[in-house]
Amino acid sequence: MIQIALLDGGLGQEIHSRSGAKAHPLWSLKVMFDAPQIVVDAHVAFIDAGARVISLNTYAATPTRLARHGFGDRFDEAYATAIALARSAIAKANTPAGPIQIAGCLPPLVASYHAEARKDYAASLDEYRQIVRAQQDDVDLFLIETMSNIEEASAALDAARETSLPVYLALSVSDDLSNTLRSGEPLTEALAALVPRSPDGLLLNCSSPEAITRAMPLLAATGLRFGGYANGFTSVEALAPGGTVDTLGARADMTPETYAGFARQWIAQGATIVGGCCEIGPAHIAYLAKRLEDAGHEVGGLGG
Repeated sequence: MIQIALLDGGLGQEIHSRSGAKAHPLWSLKVMFDAPQIVVDAHVAFIDAGARVISLNTYAATPTRLARHGFGDRFDEAYATAIALARSAIAKANTPAGPIQIAGCLPPLVASYHAEARKDYAASLDEYRQIVRAQQDDVDLFLIETMSNIEEASAALDAARETSLPVYLALSVSDDLSNTLRSGEPLTEALAALVPRSPDGLLLNCSSPEAITRAMPLLAATGLRFGGYANGFTSVEALAPGGTVDTLGARADMTPETYAGFARQWIAQGATIVGGCCEIGPAHIAYLAKRLEDAGHEVGGLGG
């Protein structure tokens, strides 16, 4: 029996879809400001599906993004609200098997997928420290997500490592099966630079499941705990910095059964952490949880 940590799915996209609202550059964060109950309901859906780790709804709550869209004075409110809603969801959900962990989110500061939009290391470190301080007393671990270049990932890791919490690093690889970050930097170079910064585990996220499957052996070779959570987009090329998610399309073939098949491939490669990213919803996580249990795996959360 292998213990598998089961993360939630694409929280932001699930919240956006449930809202029915016009897409906004701040994505699910804008929904949270306008209709917080939707966030609770999305969290509950993932928990009831079997997720044992849920992420705060703060992916878009970086000082840079908030200021860019006229919400710069709502940074503290964003984190306080997201924390309260996650706790409310845990209290409300049906959780027959074990505790639910809350992951603090450290996202790209400026834009997803676009490495050229990054800040330099010093500026990134300052901003990540601010984000870390806003949530470190209320989360169980940090999940650094969708990192597309070495410099920004280094700053996020260094900021999170200033706390005593476990830190997991998720890199986003190109969908062309080249085993490169979206910056074009080889994944091997990224791992050589980032593993010495002592993450507790490594993941690949918000890339196609095919690209993650291709790159997974490189994570396995590090000797660290590793895993993946893919997206279900047809492509991410159309999303520009400051753009909205309605420019992206979902894959019609990414059924719960299909997605679980990819996740099981990752586990066969040695992965012990799985979940979903954008367009991977509660139905996908529920089916995956059932398949994991049927295979005799113990489903749980993340440790240090």
